[in-house]
Amino acid sequence: MTTTITNYGLTWIAPDGTARADVVSYDKASAEQRKSRLEAAGCTAVEVVETKPGELLAPKG
Repeated sequence: MTTTITNYGLTWIAPDGTARADVVSYDKASAEQRKSRLEAAGCTAVEVVETKPGELLAPKG
């Protein structure tokens, strides 16, 4: 039996208009918690994105 681990990262727009992306990977629950914290801080266009191990997301914006 093979266990597949799914990683997630986030991209968002900071309150100052700067496009940002996480450089760490999260499990799904942690990614959703991070998304909630970013939105509460005034960030917009927050997206949870499935990533591959070692993949770095590019900021969208």
